Amino acid sequence: MAYDADVIVIGAGLAGLAATAELVDAGRTVILLDQEPEQSIGGQAHWSFGGLFFVNSPEQRRMRIKDSHALALQDWMGTAGFDRAEDHWPRRWAEAYVDFAAGEKRSWLHQQGVRFFPVVGWAERGGYDANGHGNSVPRFHITWGTGPGVVAPFERRVRAGVARGLVQLKFRHRVTGLSRSAGTVDTVTGEILEPSGAARGQASSRTVAGAFELKAQAVIVTSGGIGGNHDLVRANWPERLGTPPEKMVAGVPAHVDGKMLGIAEETGAHLINRDRMWHYTEGIQNWNPIWENHGIRILPGPSSLWLDARGNRLPVPLFPGFDTLGTLEHIMKTGYEYTWFVLDQKIIGKEFALSGSEQNPDLTGKSIRDVIGRARADVPGPVKAFMDNGADFVVEKDLGALVRGMNALTKEPLIDEAALRREIVARDREIANPFTKDLQVMSIRGARNYPGDKLIRTATPHRILDPKAGPLIAVRLHILTRKSLGGLETDLSSRVLTEGGDPLSGVYAAGEAAGFGGGGVHGYRSLEGTFLGGCLFSGRTAGRAAAKAVS
Repeated sequence: MAYDADVIVIGAGLAGLAATAELVDAGRTVILLDQEPEQSIGGQAHWSFGGLFFVNSPEQRRMRIKDSHALALQDWMGTAGFDRAEDHWPRRWAEAYVDFAAGEKRSWLHQQGVRFFPVVGWAERGGYDANGHGNSVPRFHITWGTGPGVVAPFERRVRAGVARGLVQLKFRHRVTGLSRSAGTVDTVTGEILEPSGAARGQASSRTVAGAFELKAQAVIVTSGGIGGNHDLVRANWPERLGTPPEKMVAGVPAHVDGKMLGIAEETGAHLINRDRMWHYTEGIQNWNPIWENHGIRILPGPSSLWLDARGNRLPVPLFPGFDTLGTLEHIMKTGYEYTWFVLDQKIIGKEFALSGSEQNPDLTGKSIRDVIGRARADVPGPVKAFMDNGADFVVEKDLGALVRGMNALTKEPLIDEAALRREIVARDREIANPFTKDLQVMSIRGARNYPGDKLIRTATPHRILDPKAGPLIAVRLHILTRKSLGGLETDLSSRVLTEGGDPLSGVYAAGEAAGFGGGGVHGYRSLEGTFLGGCLFSGRTAGRAAAKAVS
């Protein structure tokens, strides 16, 4: 049989690039397909903050962080909460990924020119017991260059493969079917979409200009998840997270629609853990959107008061940055889909970062001068732009005006000024004493014991109503769609499995399409910094395994 290539890779995001790069290194021929224009190569990784999860890294050791493989595995398993029969392979992938993160992951990336910001971030702090959810220590390493800095070495390796005649890049190719010959999936069919000059992330034309059929010895599915398809997100929404929201802001473009997952399932692949998902609770409407309904996530420090729609503080330990899905579950059971941060300029200047490469031009542009300028500014430029232009921001000098502004943004005027004042004053009283019963105040002081937080991420404890710290700020927060945690079930060689547990001959999967490994390496929750790494690890694994299989 005549093949068009040794392997066809479906999806030119980070996992697809990593898989293709490994196939090139092995001397295999590859056709890389993607429905979007070439300017969108790298997929969602391009827009990311570039966070990567390492264990016992040089950056951690320089910050006096004591980490270990045993502690990381304890945190991962306590966070994942694996409890299903179908968690066999996800659990095996989790063990393998922690080995990778504590072993060669950093050196492998460093050899390819990837560098890291020296201050390690502390995401998903948990707030429960030692065996529960959360990172016991800071592990969130920001790539120097953010998402584009992660994508660059793999795109470079793929384009080197093009120059060698090993890789064909076929953009605007939308897959609609997979089929078999002699029991092996070896044929990919679909539609060729008309050329599009749409900028990266913007909606591209869906006008069909032709059809294609391609054959290869193996197919690797790296097509991403369902975060841009809000109807599918709601259809898979788990009962444990309450009623799905009617309105969500989109953390990914609409073309992240999950259609390839359905095609793989129709071909015999086993799609598992589809009710496990990762959506953020600190979403804001982008005042300068790239795609429709574009949302940005606030990466908060620990000091903002987090209030529900009626002005009640969220319960312990649902503080900013502690438990994403625990907070989501609580919010969706309040009867309202939004919450509030209430803070002041001193807090926002020190503690607010915005997720995304475009919101961090200093880090993305690798400018030491601009990073120093951000640290010196009262409020970083991208955050100040949201304060001035964001539809969800209220900035006022006094509490009465702040409450009136908050109520003007919602259908019902639910915030009572007197009640909110009592809440803030009670919290402020706790600040005046080195002793406290307020666990959030304890967490602020505890965070400042870590030099990285004290330096750039946690404001000095102070009274929110202190005029010197003002003006006062309120931020309305939306649910922001982002990641699928479930996906195509795969073994440790990234081979896609059928419902009976046998390999679906010829088919591999990686990245979000495979739940970042195994069909759900994160279980119910993520430790953050593990999505890009999951794409890299599973993409590398799939590429190497397919290269051996077609030799």
